[in-house]
Amino acid sequence: MKGVESSEDGFSQEAGQTTGQSLTQKAESGEKAEVCPQVASARLQSSTFLNCKELANFAIPMVADGSKGSKVRMQIRANSAQILDNVAAPLKEEMTVVDVDLGDRSYPIYIGKGLLNQPELLQKHVHGKKVLIVTNVTIAPLYLSRVIAALKDGGNNVEVESVLLPDGEQHKSMEVLMKVYDKAIETRMDRRCTFIALGGGVIGDMCGYAAASYLRGVNFIQIPTTLMAQVDSSVGGKTGVNHPLGKNMIGAFYQPECVLVDTETLDTLPDRELASGVAEVIKYGLIRDAEFFEWQEGNMERVLARDTSALVYAIKRSCENKADVVAADEKEAGLRATLNLGHTFGHAIETGTGYGNWLHGEAVGAGTIMAADMSLRLGWIDEDLFKRIFSITKRAKLPLEPPPSMDVQSFKSIMAVDKKVADGALRLILLKGPLGNCVFTADYDVKALEDTLRHFCKS
Repeated sequence: MKGVESSEDGFSQEAGQTTGQSLTQKAESGEKAEVCPQVASARLQSSTFLNCKELANFAIPMVADGSKGSKVRMQIRANSAQILDNVAAPLKEEMTVVDVDLGDRSYPIYIGKGLLNQPELLQKHVHGKKVLIVTNVTIAPLYLSRVIAALKDGGNNVEVESVLLPDGEQHKSMEVLMKVYDKAIETRMDRRCTFIALGGGVIGDMCGYAAASYLRGVNFIQIPTTLMAQVDSSVGGKTGVNHPLGKNMIGAFYQPECVLVDTETLDTLPDRELASGVAEVIKYGLIRDAEFFEWQEGNMERVLARDTSALVYAIKRSCENKADVVAADEKEAGLRATLNLGHTFGHAIETGTGYGNWLHGEAVGAGTIMAADMSLRLGWIDEDLFKRIFSITKRAKLPLEPPPSMDVQSFKSIMAVDKKVADGALRLILLKGPLGNCVFTADYDVKALEDTLRHFCKS
């Protein structure tokens, strides 16, 4: 016998479903037995058959037609004592754990609702007695006090400091990064200290790079608060800052101790930021997970409406895909580069328009359409797949083309200094074959790239 599963939907079994309201049910004696409302919210699934008296003895609600001797098919996943214990204690939200397998540098990604209210998750990954939380002026009023409380919960003897950075991609610079080093040195953070990144992708990248370089490397933890960071940037150890001539040109590969994804933080995320994160979710389906892409086609509106189960699934599946790729190619020798579908075009948009004017996911959305267009021109995908990509990007409320300010020459000059340029050749991630397949290559007809740029740009 296993544990009781909780469900917001209430009790469920083959005969029907109840709500958490107080119910009465006929037992074999014909008498009405009142059901405890708390127990009515427990969900039991299974193949064990029990009659009404046995169910009443367990104080478990049942749904039946009320006829004498009726039976309910369900699975008891705990003994009676365990069930009563679960009734007395508040039911915890389900948590999913995805492991990033990197040998002695492996780490867990915790995904679930309300995880900031489970202090043990954070505390077990803090090894020293000093913690520096790196966050920004937008996130600090929302979640900083909760993270500090979690770190100190139960009288945990840890010294917590924090540094607040300005919010936005335009502040992802060496100049702003110095504020983290200043705070770390002023508060005498030592080699056993832990840096915690509390925020979106910009904070995660900057805090991670600071942790990688401060005292030549200290522990750090990711607490991503945007969908973009939860499904992509917080996982895999890419850290760094932008240079005026190119995005993420300065950085390091440096893995966190853990990633804690509390989906409740998405409740305060603006719709535009949520849509931005969806661009990376779409990417995973296109490059390696056709089934996930098909799920997105059926559930995109649920994701945008912040349906908890849809968000948890989207985050989990995205993290699983990225964890697999990172485990196989941590330093981006080849396979990991495929995670940058649409990013070469997208990074050019971000750089060309000025960091922060377009969100990263917005630029990637338009960049993915451009990469798909080029793939179609090369004959590597069919028109039906291109239409599906265009449709889901539109449904995700993402841009479908670059801004009018981007011309052909702007794209060419910025893409020429992209990190994926090798021996003077621009390598691109393009779709090739059926849904879920892609290539990372410099072996393509340059005319297709030229035609794509001219199609999307005015000059």
